[in-house]
Amino acid sequence: MRVALFITCLADQFYAEAGVAAVKLLRALGVEVDFPKGQTCCGQPAFNAGYWNEARPLARRTLEVFREAEYVVLPSGSCASMVKNHYPELLPGSQEALELAEKTYELSQFLVRVLGVEKLGEGLRGRKVAYHHGCHALRELGVKEEPLLLLRNAGAELLPWEAEEECCGFGGLFSVKLPEVSLAMADRKLDTLPQAEVLTSTDAGCLLHLSGRLGQRGKALRVAPLATLLWEAYAG
Repeated sequence: MRVALFITCLADQFYAEAGVAAVKLLRALGVEVDFPKGQTCCGQPAFNAGYWNEARPLARRTLEVFREAEYVVLPSGSCASMVKNHYPELLPGSQEALELAEKTYELSQFLVRVLGVEKLGEGLRGRKVAYHHGCHALRELGVKEEPLLLLRNAGAELLPWEAEEECCGFGGLFSVKLPEVSLAMADRKLDTLPQAEVLTSTDAGCLLHLSGRLGQRGKALRVAPLATLLWEAYAG
């Protein structure tokens, strides 16, 4: 099986370890991993802002770069949703957009639904983990149980969190256009956060937003992408 890794902009710039972890994990599971060097932004920022004409060249570039891939895997629910749910909308009538959407998966979704992997190892035994359900992964991709299953089966203690399915307030340009609302939403999340050792999610944008707010509030808490924790689960 061959997988092309789509690293995404935020993971590349802020959480490069997530991409490294995803590659190590997939290769350890017997998957051949490619990293197409021509990949760029998926176009989501422009798309969400209503600049569809500006987003289309980026979408077409992505179609070209990943045309030969058997599967495309991303350590990001939001970018995976952009490709899977919105490329066919952005490029109506494009068979290539439909084909790319069909073979695109968020990492935990790919592990469970395609590879059939439910247990990676026990490297997270006893670790107290708070999991944030990013909006795109949860509501657009339907990814909910897959990351929880993998974390639990690796020995992690998933802590109850009343706001775990609430939006963190990032929303890309939303946090720039409406910063007061965005920060209030982040504070609501963090005010209810349990006493965890690590906070994780499928989405780098959410983690970046929440970790920044944690720093402003003077709270020291490890914030790590899901891919990083899944590799730690496997590697022990």
